[in-house]
Amino acid sequence: MAKTELPFDFDISKYMSEMKVPGVDMDAMVAAQQKNLEALTAANRLAFEGVQALMKRQTELLRQAVEESAAAASGIAGAPSPTEKLVKQTEVAKEAFERAVANAREMSELMAKSNAEVTDLLNRRFAEALDEVKGVVAKAGAAATAPRK
Repeated sequence: MAKTELPFDFDISKYMSEMKVPGVDMDAMVAAQQKNLEALTAANRLAFEGVQALMKRQTELLRQAVEESAAAASGIAGAPSPTEKLVKQTEVAKEAFERAVANAREMSELMAKSNAEVTDLLNRRFAEALDEVKGVVAKAGAAATAPRK
C-alpha cells in the first residue's frame, strides 16, 4: 500500500514512542497503525468510487428513461383508435415496470459489489493486524521469559 499523508499534523510514531511498554516493539505497533490508516483510506476510496459508478449508471438510466418515455408517448399518440391506444399504454406500462425491476436489480448488484470490495479489503487488513499484534506479543513474551545472563 502507498504511504498515506494524514490531513492534520499528527506524528503517530512520536506519540507511540513516548508510550514505553517493556518488551513491546513500538516501531512494529506504529507500522501496524500506519497500515491500518492506509487500509481505511483505501476503503474510503473504494467506497467513493462505488458511489460514483452507481451515480453514473443512474444518470444513464434516467437519460434512457426520458428518451423511451418520449418515444412511448409518440407511439401511443399515433395509435388510430382508443382501443389501440389503451393496448399501447398497457404494453408501455408493462415494459416500463420490467425495465424498472431490472434497473433496480442492477443498482443493487453494483452496490453489493462495491460493498464486497470494501469489506474484503478491511477484512484482509484486520486479519493482518491481528497477526502483527500476535507476533509483537509473542516476541515480547519470548523476551520476557528468556533466561537472563
